[in-house]
Amino acid sequence: MKPATTPLNASPAGSHAWRPDRFMLIVAHPDDADFGPAATAARWIDEGSEGWLVCCTSGDQGGEDFATDPLVLAAMREAEQRAATAIIGYTGVSFLHQPDGGLANDLALRELLVREIRTFRPDAVLATDPETLFHGDAGINHTDHRAAAIAAVDAVYPASRNPMAFPWLARDGLAPHPVRRMYLFWSNHPTVRVDVTATIGRKIDALRAHESQIRHPERLEARIREWAREEGQEIGAEAAEALRLIVIDEDPTDEPGATETSDDDPTATS
Repeated sequence: MKPATTPLNASPAGSHAWRPDRFMLIVAHPDDADFGPAATAARWIDEGSEGWLVCCTSGDQGGEDFATDPLVLAAMREAEQRAATAIIGYTGVSFLHQPDGGLANDLALRELLVREIRTFRPDAVLATDPETLFHGDAGINHTDHRAAAIAAVDAVYPASRNPMAFPWLARDGLAPHPVRRMYLFWSNHPTVRVDVTATIGRKIDALRAHESQIRHPERLEARIREWAREEGQEIGAEAAEALRLIVIDEDPTDEPGATETSDDDPTATS
């Protein structure tokens, strides 16, 4: 039987076609998901998955004019994210209304995330890579991104599956739920790539919905397509997104979705 995970030492990262029946994407701000693995989410949804998006903040510090009313900006950014969510095809989106620019991986945030996980009950959770402090040598990862990332990891394991964690949630009917995999994006150590040739256009359309954040949409589109083209070259595809796969439960006997491929599997296709 083929192993349940692409080997972590595979280089270049393997093409990847495993698909969760349900997945949740946890991010810090509106637009993070669309700058992240939106084309992967769109592909999975097109193939039959259900996806749910969780934004920890409403992005009320995401402006350049200090006179802007944060409540007005938050409402605008939530509306933009709802429009982008519809373009990608998520079942829905939750806004946790945590402080933008001051997001903290504390018990309160983890409880909110565990509630979301136990409600939607995803097979896989996607989040930014908590180990990414710097983007290579070309930038610093936002503090909110890092906080949302480690909070997502801590909510996935052990809290969402532990009946002793936030026991009042179980009393409210939200039983423990084991997430089986995590996919981490904006990672300096990707292990799989997903062919998104058919859905890269939807990612760009979703990004265009964030009008308050995108000043030069044509330039952004060119950059997004170039990044996807570079990732696609690694697996012989026109466009791809790179992710770091973390397998929490390896038992392959009841895997949802489709197949998984890796560089050392001569029978695999992307």
